[in-house]
Amino acid sequence: MLITLVVSAFLIWVMPMLIATYTLTVLVIYGMLGLSLGLIWGFGGILCFGQAAFFGLGAYTYAIAAVNIGESTVPMVLAVLVPAIFAALLGAMMFYGRLTDVYLGVITLVVTLILFKFVNSSAGPQFVIGKARMGGFNGIPGFQTLNVPGNPDAYVWGDPYFYVCAVALVIVFLLVTCLLRSSFGRIAIGIRENETRMALMGYDVAVRKTILFAIGAAIAGLAGALFANWAEIVTPGLFSLGQSAEIIIWCIVGGLGTRFGPILGAAGLAYLKFVLGQQSMIDNTLITGLILVMFVLFLPKGLVPAVAALWRISFGRTRRKPQRTGRRRARHG
Repeated sequence: MLITLVVSAFLIWVMPMLIATYTLTVLVIYGMLGLSLGLIWGFGGILCFGQAAFFGLGAYTYAIAAVNIGESTVPMVLAVLVPAIFAALLGAMMFYGRLTDVYLGVITLVVTLILFKFVNSSAGPQFVIGKARMGGFNGIPGFQTLNVPGNPDAYVWGDPYFYVCAVALVIVFLLVTCLLRSSFGRIAIGIRENETRMALMGYDVAVRKTILFAIGAAIAGLAGALFANWAEIVTPGLFSLGQSAEIIIWCIVGGLGTRFGPILGAAGLAYLKFVLGQQSMIDNTLITGLILVMFVLFLPKGLVPAVAALWRISFGRTRRKPQRTGRRRARHG
C-alpha cells in the first residue's frame, strides 16, 4: 500500500510536466474504466462486452441529475449507484440463469446496443426527465459540472480537476486491492479458475459473481461521471460498440489478471490514439487493430505480465553456493 501511494504521488507530480493536464485527465478516467473491466474479467472470469453501458449510464445519470439538482455532489453519488443497481439486476438474471461465457458476452453486448439505440433515438420533446431533455444524438450539454460540495458556484476544473480524478483513481485502485486481498477476492479468483469446484465447496457462486459485476459497474459509472465533467457534454457515443471494443482491447494489451495492466493499457492506447488523431493520414482504428494482433501473437498475457516475467528472469535469480555431494563429503571426511 505504501509503495502504491509513493509511486502514485510521484506520478501525479511528474506527469503534468510532460503532458497537459487536460489530456492527462481523460487518460486517468480511461484508466479507471479499464480497471473496472479488468476487475470483473481478469479476476472474476466474467467476460463483459457491455462495460460501455455502465460507463454511459454513469455519465447520463450525472448529467440528468445535475440539470435537475444544480449541484454535483448528489449526481456523483447517483452516477455510481444507478449503474451498480442496473448491473446487479442484470447480473442476477444472468448468473442465476447459469449462462455460459458466450451467452454472457452476447447479452451484455445486446444490452449496450439497446441503450445506444434508445438514447440515440430520444431526440423528441417527449423524452424529458425533469428539466433535462435527452437530446437524442445531440446529447445533453450545459449541465452543472463538478463543484465543491455545498457550494455550486465553486467549480473544480483545469489542473485541480486533474488532481481530483487522479486521487479518485488511486483510491479506487487501493479499494480494489483490498477487495482482492480479502476472502471475497480470493473466492472470486477461485471461481474464475474452477467455478464447479467452488460451488461444490459450498460457496454461492451466483451471488458472488453478481456482487463483483455490480462493483465493476459502479467503478465504470464513476468513470462515466468524471468523463461527463471533463467533456461537459454526454452523447450516445458513450454506449457505442467501438467504445465497448476499446475497453476490451485495453485489458488485453495491458494484461488480464493484473490490477495495473488495464490502467496502463487504457492510458497508453488512449494517448496513442490522441497522438495519432493529430495525423490526418493515419487511421486510428487500423493502428489499434494492428496493436491488438501483435499483442495476441507475441504477448498473449499482456504487457505488465511480460515485463514482470522479464524482471524475474533478469533480477530474480539469487546466487547459491554450490553444495557438496555426499561422495565429496565422504572423501573429505
